[in-house]
Amino acid sequence: MQSTQGQGTLFRVAALEGASARLLYVAAALLFGVCLLTLSAKLQVPFWPVPMTMQTLVVLMLGMAYGPRLGAGTVLAYLLVGAFGLPVFAGTPERGIGLAYMMGPTGGFLLGFVAAAWVTGILAERGWDRSVLWCAAAMLAGTVIIIGLGLAALIPVTGFFRAIEVGLIPFLASGALKVALGAIALPLMWRLLSPRQSMRL
Repeated sequence: MQSTQGQGTLFRVAALEGASARLLYVAAALLFGVCLLTLSAKLQVPFWPVPMTMQTLVVLMLGMAYGPRLGAGTVLAYLLVGAFGLPVFAGTPERGIGLAYMMGPTGGFLLGFVAAAWVTGILAERGWDRSVLWCAAAMLAGTVIIIGLGLAALIPVTGFFRAIEVGLIPFLASGALKVALGAIALPLMWRLLSPRQSMRL
């Protein structure tokens, strides 16, 4: 397992030189992230026991690839777009749009997206995205944050046992799969950007 000493993020490694070019690069990365979050919310993948979206995987990977500020900022931009009424969230516009949707049962999970992107971004800056095991640990931490904040908002509305039944248990298997996918993908991306760096456990 590799050291957790900070070595930057994928975003910084791929960054362009020059202030103007970097500003455009940041803007393009933010726009790309918002579009990717929207797409991942809309596409459902058949799975057991319920279909899954890939949005939590995208949130965590953006956090680790972009770092804490741009990662959390991209998620905040996505939430802002949704707050203005654009149907960027899963189940919109069928289940409502804008702030009314965000204040509903999924509101805590949406807040968890921001916190998870920030925390995984910090871990990535410390090198946790360079090896499979460290990356899996970071992805797991982010997943726990999302589910924890989601349940914290859901329990007062539905009660503890109902919140666990609908907000946790159906997503355990898909959450584990997404942690595994991210833990493989991010070190592989480092390997592609830095050919001399081999994938490590």
